[in-house]
Amino acid sequence: MIQSLSIVIPIYNSEKSLPILLERLGNQLPRLAEHWEVILVNDGSPDRSWQVIQGALASHAWLRAIDLMRNYGQHNALLCGIRNAQHEVIVTMDDDLQNPPDEIGGLLAKLQEGYDVVYGYPREESHGLLRNLASRITKKVLQAGMGVDVASRVSSFRAFRAEVREGFEGYRGAFVSIDVLLSWSTARFAAIPVNNPPRELGESNYTLRKLIAHALNMVTGFSIVPLQIASILGFGFAVFGMGTLGYVVVLYVINGGSIPGFPFLASLISIFSGVQLFSLGILGEYLARIHFRTMDRPCYAVRTERTSTTKPGGPAK
Repeated sequence: MIQSLSIVIPIYNSEKSLPILLERLGNQLPRLAEHWEVILVNDGSPDRSWQVIQGALASHAWLRAIDLMRNYGQHNALLCGIRNAQHEVIVTMDDDLQNPPDEIGGLLAKLQEGYDVVYGYPREESHGLLRNLASRITKKVLQAGMGVDVASRVSSFRAFRAEVREGFEGYRGAFVSIDVLLSWSTARFAAIPVNNPPRELGESNYTLRKLIAHALNMVTGFSIVPLQIASILGFGFAVFGMGTLGYVVVLYVINGGSIPGFPFLASLISIFSGVQLFSLGILGEYLARIHFRTMDRPCYAVRTERTSTTKPGGPAK
């Protein structure tokens, strides 16, 4: 059992699953820590999630709630909750019941082996083919941004020491990836397999389009891989162009006269133009992020914060 524990959960369209999740957490957390809290961050849910949270505050002494001004995204909501966590170990999890509270103990046990961050990755993928494929691609992109091998097994179910957040305490960018921010502070990562049951209620809010957008935000917001790709493409086609010029000159010297082949020439021009536009597009993405950073756009804005209205009976600090 650890000394103190903060659970951070971003909430979006969870009015049905939230009461079940809180009940399971209430049964499990007394076995894991002497003091604990659960922070629910309502990420602009259009359903009755905030009303359900307010009702839960009246019956759970260990509950805290934050209502954001609008929907900022899962990672932005997580960042808000992480910054408000008060205890020595922080666990993040989803609100859809696919991260079982009884698996938290395994994360904490692995963390006590000397790691700073521990992920719980699913033993079996429970999504469709396209969703699983998009998830794998996203994790490959994330690996480039994090620079650690465990990136291929990251998930939203993670436990880490509170001091790790000091490495991104001053981060204010509008594009947030919690996993990349964690890698700014430590290289002591680990991952363990956990049960990942099928979603019991509702549908996933992470669509294929959102996964692709998240991957693009990560790769352009937290790494220079696209710029390196553009440089390699530019260098490669420059070498190809020089080789083509040498080929034309040699044939001219040997055979004399001009070389027929307008379609070939037009194809080369199209290829070079395409590479140039592709490279300019990558530069444009980076300039856009610089533009948003100079605007000082916040990661999130809080509408209100609430704490439990019941008297703590010992478990909550």
